[in-house]
Amino acid sequence: MPKPRIAPYGSWKSPISAGQIAAGSLRLGEVAADARAVYWIEGRPAEGGRCVIVRRDADGTVRDVNPAPLNARTRVHEYGGGSYLLAAGEVIFANFADQRLVRASADGTGEPSPITPAGPWRYADMILDAARGRMVCVREDHSGEGEPVNAIVALDPAGETPGRILVGGNDFYASPRLSPDGRLLAYQTWSHPHMPWESAEIFVAEVRADGTLGESEHVAGGPDESTVQPRWAPDGSLCFACDRSGWWNLYRRGPDGRLACLLETDAEFAGPQWVFGQATYDFIDAGTILCAFGRDGLWSLGRLDVATGRLERIDAPYTSVDNLHVVGRRAVFFAGSPDEAAGVVEMDLDTGNRRVLRLSGDLDIDAGYISPPEPVTFPTTGGRDAHGLFYAPANRDFAAPPGEKPPLLVMVHGGPTGAARTALRLGIQYYTSRGVAVLDVNYGGSTGYGRAYRRQLEGQWGVVDVDDCVAGAQYLADAGRADGRRLAITGGSAGGYTVLAALTFRDGFAAGASHYGVSDCEALATETHKFESRYLDSLIGPYPARRDLYIERSPIRHVERLACPVIFFQGLEDKIVPPNQAERMVAALRDKGVPTAYLAFAGEQHGFRQADNIRRAIEAEFLFFSRILGFTPADAIEPVEIWNL
Repeated sequence: MPKPRIAPYGSWKSPISAGQIAAGSLRLGEVAADARAVYWIEGRPAEGGRCVIVRRDADGTVRDVNPAPLNARTRVHEYGGGSYLLAAGEVIFANFADQRLVRASADGTGEPSPITPAGPWRYADMILDAARGRMVCVREDHSGEGEPVNAIVALDPAGETPGRILVGGNDFYASPRLSPDGRLLAYQTWSHPHMPWESAEIFVAEVRADGTLGESEHVAGGPDESTVQPRWAPDGSLCFACDRSGWWNLYRRGPDGRLACLLETDAEFAGPQWVFGQATYDFIDAGTILCAFGRDGLWSLGRLDVATGRLERIDAPYTSVDNLHVVGRRAVFFAGSPDEAAGVVEMDLDTGNRRVLRLSGDLDIDAGYISPPEPVTFPTTGGRDAHGLFYAPANRDFAAPPGEKPPLLVMVHGGPTGAARTALRLGIQYYTSRGVAVLDVNYGGSTGYGRAYRRQLEGQWGVVDVDDCVAGAQYLADAGRADGRRLAITGGSAGGYTVLAALTFRDGFAAGASHYGVSDCEALATETHKFESRYLDSLIGPYPARRDLYIERSPIRHVERLACPVIFFQGLEDKIVPPNQAERMVAALRDKGVPTAYLAFAGEQHGFRQADNIRRAIEAEFLFFSRILGFTPADAIEPVEIWNL
């Protein structure tokens, strides 16, 4: 192997291009299976982000279920999930353009046809009620004034009706699940001002002979208890994840009605319920659960013995696991590792043999260009510790001049109730293979470390997350692993807010990038969609009673304190964080004379799905940071207009 060339950090030539990342990075999710095939959804950047249900037969035949232009994506809660149902040789899915449910043949033949009328209704989280010849699902009704109305409804697949309400009255519903004998329906519900990871309850109701529900019985959950993912075992017992112990552990309600924790341990068996259809466990049989569980931000696959509570870790390389389903003697799930992008995996439960059916990224990259994540824990404000994943620069072809320290990019995950994951992310490797170090921060409020850590952000959004990002960057600079004069920060959505707050209210960063980030907390509280409309009550304080805090923590209200160069990226059809959040900030900074850039993308919403826009955002951010941090990219990148520079 040739001796590495000496070149400054940031200027290394990398085989990982933004165009390859954009074209080859699929949004994979919603894994499902039946006796004959495995299914998943691919969000394809090359097709404008269209979501395609893909079927893979046992013989390896792969086909699309929904032909173009049909787009299998629901807008319930805006974030969606639970957008299709396997039903006796057919697939029923929500079509993004009109939100009608559409029936298609599972083998991709025939002409798909709508089964719900055109109108103001959206559907998600469908299940089949075979005994009664119907579906049960969550419906979001946008027909009235004010907020949409959510309910669990029954739908006749043969008739175009908007559905009959089975249960309603609360603000939100999810996870309708029928018992094996069809007699009982379990469901999850919560109401404003709570989010499902703060407070959510599970109820069970008898299904009467006429298909209506009897009186609902409370099973678990309450004001300070998040109870998620109800699922029926083969023996008729009901399982779910609940954080009453301080962690999302698994519980069982037996046929006799007794409730028991299957294993009380400092590990998470579920995650924040941002989307419908999440599945971190399933039943191998009545006595054994196949589960994903996380400790310190790292996830594993395991078998849990229901009778003894014994948890056996399955020997597999994965550090990120979800979307888990068992069919017969095989399991399918979505998983990734530090050296392999997340993908759809099938596993034989008897032999443990695994095969990858589809990867989210198909680039074949030599290990010499891959930086593995290094978990780090560092001190922060209030005597606390915070966590993150550090990625050192890595490129087998280059070395830095003696004594030079690399620029550092701090990445801030969204949510803010979320987590940085360890599966291979080419967006991170794009930077590290060019000589820029990365710290992916799991600040206080992140998931994967128990309820107490998650609750550190209560009333403290814009404080704790900002402190932890600043502390993490300083920790690495003090350790000599980064250049303290060349620290940058980037994030999307809630992460974009943390970026802007860090640049406005703290010192230390030399540049920042906000991707569809929040700049005005008050505007977010009054303009955003129903699902998150009261989220800020817990993150900041009740509005308008604590309007002072909303103004105090809004970067747009304190532009005079921001003197750091910023680049903004925004989808013009974003309903979660509207474009005016970025545009007002850009205008204010331009008028102030701060170096500023703004890239707006038509046709994009909250997160970019089109290949050209993904590529452009990756390259523009890197070019912007190179201009501010003082290094020269090896690639020819389309120029970015930077005002005031």
